[in-house]
Formats: sequence, C-alpha cells, structure tokens
Amino acid sequence: MKILNLYAGIGGNRKLWGNEHEITAVENNQEIANIYKDYFPDDIVIITDAHQYLLDHYNEYDFIWSSPPCPTHSRFNLPIKKKRYPDMSLYQQIILLKWFFNGKWCIENVISYYEPLIIPTIRDGHYFWTNFIIKSNKVQRLINNMNNKDIANERGYNLDELNDILKDNDKVELALRNCVLPETGLHILNRALEIKSQEDIKQTKLF
Repeated sequence: MKILNLYAGIGGNRKLWGNEHEITAVENNQEIANIYKDYFPDDIVIITDAHQYLLDHYNEYDFIWSSPPCPTHSRFNLPIKKKRYPDMSLYQQIILLKWFFNGKWCIENVISYYEPLIIPTIRDGHYFWTNFIIKSNKVQRLINNMNNKDIANERGYNLDELNDILKDNDKVELALRNCVLPETGLHILNRALEIKSQEDIKQTKLF
C-alpha cells in the first residue's frame, strides 16, 4: 500500500510496519524528522505542515494515519491556566476523510477533557477514529509512572541518542510520550490490510 503517516514524530506507530509498503511521513520539526529518517531510511520524509499536506494529497494514498496536535484536547491540561481554543484540525480531518477519502484511515489523539464531538474507539490510552473496526489487541499503555528510559526501551528507542539530538529533556519526554505503542500501530495497520474492498469498509464504519 501507499501509506501517508502524518505528524510522524519519531515514528512510534510506524515502528513495526516493516518496509514492504511505500510510506510517506510528514513532520514539521526538522530535528524530529531527522530522528524519524534515521530509524526509517526507506521512508519518504517531508518537512511541512501536515494539515495542509493532507488536504492537498489525501487522494494519492491507500491508507492514511494522522496524529494531529493533542495538547489543547488533553485531560491532563486541566485545570487550564491559560484559556485557549481547542485545535479543531482534529475534527476537520475526521470529516474530510470520512466524506471524501476512498481508502482506509486512522486518526489518533489523546483522551480529551470533554466529551468527544465524534465518538472514537478507545484503545491503549488513546482515542482512535477509523473507517473500519479496530478489534482489541489487549495491549495497555503504561507510561504515566514511567521514566524516559523505560518509555524509550518499551518503544525500541535509544534514549542517549534522542538526548544527543534534541538536547532538551522536555523535548525528549514529549516525543516519547506522544508515541503510540508500536504493537498498537501494527495491529491497526494489519486490520486495515484485512479490509479487502470498499464494500467491506462501508459495512464496518463506526459512525
């Protein structure tokens, strides 16, 4: 498949996807994109705004994964010290893909402090919106009480390498904690691969 991996970060969700697919990763942070490229040299890495790239190129791919910015939605932001609008690019992308994209897609985000406007599936401590059913893979995300080294080891990254590149402990922690568990990313991709036709997609839509 031709796969689009938006807001790619350091590639937690992509970690176990292998190299049999043509994968394009979009990330707007040069430092983070460099880390991704080191781990996945066969992928096409584009440094640009993922939200606009999706709008311009969504019909070029078979499967799209997107993890839009999550801080303005996170329940860990409460109590909110500085009032700000939630970033609605999350819901814009869900609506775009639902109504205009003919392939398979998955949008991931954090569990929000408010009732989600479109009902997601909850897996591994994340919200997932898809146009196919995600069955449970019985994997749990246990990072709330883990240090950076443990999280890096769990996700298959070298903490010393991340520290050398980013040189900022807060950046390293954010990059690691934003990662979807690789096992969950592979589980969702495999489920997408099981969907053989557009008729199958129509029969398994969640909303």
